[in-house]
Amino acid sequence: MSDIARLLQSRSFVELGARQRARALLDDGSFRELIDPFDRVTSPWLPKQGIVTQADDGVVVAKGSIDGQPAVLAAIEGAFQGGSMGEVGGAKIAGALELAAEDNRNGIPTRAVLLLETGGVRLQEANLGLAAIAEIQAAIVELREYQPVIGVIAGSVGCFGGMGIAAGLCSYLILTREARLGLNGPQVIEQEAGIEEYDSANRPFIWSLTGGEQRHASGLADSYVADDTDAIRAELHKLFAQGKPAQPRSRRHAWFLERLAQAGSGAQLSAADVRAIYQGDAQ
Repeated sequence: MSDIARLLQSRSFVELGARQRARALLDDGSFRELIDPFDRVTSPWLPKQGIVTQADDGVVVAKGSIDGQPAVLAAIEGAFQGGSMGEVGGAKIAGALELAAEDNRNGIPTRAVLLLETGGVRLQEANLGLAAIAEIQAAIVELREYQPVIGVIAGSVGCFGGMGIAAGLCSYLILTREARLGLNGPQVIEQEAGIEEYDSANRPFIWSLTGGEQRHASGLADSYVADDTDAIRAELHKLFAQGKPAQPRSRRHAWFLERLAQAGSGAQLSAADVRAIYQGDAQ
């Protein structure tokens, strides 16, 4: 099949909303949403600041199956408040992961998938959002002892802030070319360090540092796939079939520290230099 024919037959994952993404990755007919929009569980803090809420607080949580095995999936809607984590949305994700861990303790091998399109904490909810992210991180660490927790960052928001740390705690991480992963977003870095240091409008520069291809080459992601729903679903199934990794990435600090030492604290490195170091090709 030619590249053009393959492109015409593909279905973009990036262009799907959170609820559509969740349905696309769970087994057909198994999607069951928990705390759906009709429950009207919304942020109590946004209206106080004149901000219109969203009925699901920008987070879709669903139970279903993947390859016939029980699974819970949380999808963040990047179109609502930049996918920011507030009290309600964060609690939905943390609660779902905690219940999945409880299922595993009771002999029900429940997997988890996190679809991460988020700028991190919701500034309007400040400490409540930070507390929610901390609960999500703790729940990921607990659940990954039983079953793989797989994160997917597809685009177009990316994954930043405390949720960037949450992504790093996942058993496996899948990224597309359109994805970005980092701690601070480009605008924040530019604001604090200046445009000479980091130009947030320079898209090729931004993606050369925090884009999906570079993050995969740097060992911060396990899979690099095209923006195609079937490709992402197939990669998800492959990683679950592998089972838990021998060692989570968050415990491979010695491997990363060794490569940081190769770079040197005062070195001016290009994106290609970084790739070479993390792929073990640097001298």
